[in-house]
Amino acid sequence: MRTRSRYRVLLPVILTLTTVFTVGTATAETTPPSPPGDAFYVPPSPLPNGSPGDVVRWRQINVGFPRPAVKAWQVMYLSTDALGQPDVVTGTVMVPQGADPAKAPIASFAAGTEGPAFRCAPSNMIAIGALYEQPGVNDLLNSGFAVALTDYEGYRPTSRTTYVTGQSEGHAVIDVVRAASRLTETGLSDKAKVVFRGYSQGGGAAMWAGQQQPTYAPELNLVGIAAGGVPADLVQVALSLDGHKGFGLLAYSLIGLDNAYPDLKLDSYLTDTGRTEFAKLQQTSCTLELLLNYKDKKLQDYTTSSPVLTPPWLARVGENKLGGTPPKVPVFEYHATGDDLVDYSQAAALHATYCKAGANITWKTYQTDHITLVYTGNADVLQFLKDRIAGTPATSNC
Repeated sequence: MRTRSRYRVLLPVILTLTTVFTVGTATAETTPPSPPGDAFYVPPSPLPNGSPGDVVRWRQINVGFPRPAVKAWQVMYLSTDALGQPDVVTGTVMVPQGADPAKAPIASFAAGTEGPAFRCAPSNMIAIGALYEQPGVNDLLNSGFAVALTDYEGYRPTSRTTYVTGQSEGHAVIDVVRAASRLTETGLSDKAKVVFRGYSQGGGAAMWAGQQQPTYAPELNLVGIAAGGVPADLVQVALSLDGHKGFGLLAYSLIGLDNAYPDLKLDSYLTDTGRTEFAKLQQTSCTLELLLNYKDKKLQDYTTSSPVLTPPWLARVGENKLGGTPPKVPVFEYHATGDDLVDYSQAAALHATYCKAGANITWKTYQTDHITLVYTGNADVLQFLKDRIAGTPATSNC
């Protein structure tokens, strides 16, 4: 943690010294520079006109890990929120040096839970070399993939992230691929083969992107999806977290849904203590704090009544339940049988739902816990995605 703190202190200086430019039809010489430092993340007002995936601003960066050598850019791009309205999202695009970007496949890497505080944004973690899923990212880069990694909606100096809101997250996962190919400096092709990959929060986001892609982004050459630890049914996930080690994830989920849907009015359910603690959680917590500082807490510790099973909340949660429109491409879905954070049974139910609908699903279980599978599933994920790029037929094991 001391090392991470030191990097956080240095990050604004590093980013301020980085030369950055707003993308557009004008040349770099005539385009005003993007805001330096953390101001890069502040959305312009009003939002510019354009289509989902259009780049609003960008800057080239040095990422905080030595291998593999990459060229990297932070981007802000247009996307679509959970209510179907235009928004902007930030993210990171990485292209391995030595690869021909015009021929490189693109992996949209949907990050797992990083936490609600601005310092936890995946692009901040990448910049300082602190992304806990870096081994999975490196696997893809070493295999010749360009990697586009979204921050999801809401990361800015005063963050209002929309955690576990699949309707928003799926769009962000898709649109970062569009942004990666539209940023001329990357050299990536808009005809490139594309895969979505994610675990935990990222597994849900990748699966949502897969469901949305045929109608939202039919031009993408999507060939496969790998999604693990998927929170497919938020009600079932929530019930297994209250009063247990993952309560901080439950609290963050309520905050994320409330940020996405102002009609939910989370504040009206909170006690004074709840308002104080939830505000603190949103402003200061990354994954470690969520798991340690809120372990075994209960909703009744912070609320006058639980919002989880009320009609307004159930309606919005229902809008973010996976399974309604199975992906059209092969899917590798995997889960830990001893998952202690994302209920196993609801993921198995999603697998059964997709199979019944005729989707091409490779389903695999691992005898381990949630966090361990972040790493031990990487080899199978990489092989599945490489096979999809190679054109090897996927055989469903439904």
